[in-house]
Amino acid sequence: MKRRTATVLGAWLAAAALAVGVPNTAHAAHGVLIIDGAAYPEPSGCLPLGDFVRPVVTNLTDSAVQIWTGSGCTGQIEAIIAPGTVYAPLAGRSVYVP
Repeated sequence: MKRRTATVLGAWLAAAALAVGVPNTAHAAHGVLIIDGAAYPEPSGCLPLGDFVRPVVTNLTDSAVQIWTGSGCTGQIEAIIAPGTVYAPLAGRSVYVP
């Protein structure tokens, strides 16, 4: 009886660990990200910023977004924009929404 209980308990713990350890990769931020007046509802992934004029990013989502210095979300992170804030990147070329 103890062996069966240990086996069932071990299987349950393994399943629980697997369920907790698997990240949710299909997540999009809820809300709208506005880049230079263009709205991106339910954004996710990497989005480009303008090339010639200093961009303005308004984060109306439920997630913090990252401003990257390179295009395609490469280089270094210039800033992290909290939900509900507006930011005008100095050197940012792209924005990443996790």
